Amino acid sequence: MKMRPERLGHLAHVALFVQDLPRCEQFYVGLLGMAVHWRPDEKNLYLTNGSDNLALHQWQGSDFCMVQRLDHIGFVVPCEADVDQWWEYLEAQGVPIKAKPRTHRDGARSFYCMDPEGVLVQFLHLPNNSVS
Repeated sequence: MKMRPERLGHLAHVALFVQDLPRCEQFYVGLLGMAVHWRPDEKNLYLTNGSDNLALHQWQGSDFCMVQRLDHIGFVVPCEADVDQWWEYLEAQGVPIKAKPRTHRDGARSFYCMDPEGVLVQFLHLPNNSVS
């Protein structure tokens, strides 16, 4: 029996199928401030925030009903106050808010919003971790 390698590296990216690529680009780049890392063609877009990567792929099929289900994407922010600032900003931009900011039992603070394709996006401050 082969042994499992000692450890994995970091997560390379999360990839999402989307119906409206320009609208999703506006959300992640225009509103959230991610940068376009690579655009290999008009149907695929790779975004970065400097440390993480998000791939957006234009859905090519006729039926957007997905078998795979994603719970949410989470972005860590450096300060607890940043959670509330992001919430105020995105609410003012008309982004659908799923859950208002709240402090969790472990001291973390977060809220959830929806991207243009209905993907749940969390903004999270972890009390004992820093963001590099």
